[in-house]
Amino acid sequence: MKRVLDIIVALAGLAVGWPVLLALALAVRLDSAGPALHWSRRVGQGNRLFLMPKFRSMRTDTPDVATHLLEDPHLWVTRIGRVLRRSSLDELPQLWSVLVGDMSLVGPRPALFNQDDLIALRTQAGVDRLRPGVTGWAQVNGRDELPIPEKVRLDAEYLARGSLAFDLRIVAATLRAALSGRGVSH
Repeated sequence: MKRVLDIIVALAGLAVGWPVLLALALAVRLDSAGPALHWSRRVGQGNRLFLMPKFRSMRTDTPDVATHLLEDPHLWVTRIGRVLRRSSLDELPQLWSVLVGDMSLVGPRPALFNQDDLIALRTQAGVDRLRPGVTGWAQVNGRDELPIPEKVRLDAEYLARGSLAFDLRIVAATLRAALSGRGVSH
């Protein structure tokens, strides 16, 4: 049932939202040199690597590490990138990843390929069995502000509590957080 809903919502979002996606892609291209999309190597279900699209919010020469590991992250973020990140609009291309089955609408946020500590803790907790999500329980409970062990604890809680009602609660909390920009540190 969850996969069917993912496909329906992703198709509807892409069909209805294509003008917004096109406008955002144009804004990214006009703001800075480089492609509108950044394809990030992420860890998916079963620790399988996949390419996840995001609107590019950082300079093209940014090191491929988690933002919090950059010495001064604000130097790497583009002007339009600040808006995209605060509003979570940079995540909209991930509807494609939902449609093709690499992601779900709700699940643990996919780790970067080189976040070995997060990947190991998630595997130990069994969270690697889940399809990663565009949003998730840890995402709505702190986003960038959470230490890795707390993210994994919340991901494991999601694994234990997973249901359609819980997913709907997370989606509602995500919309509130995106509108407020809460929890985004870079």
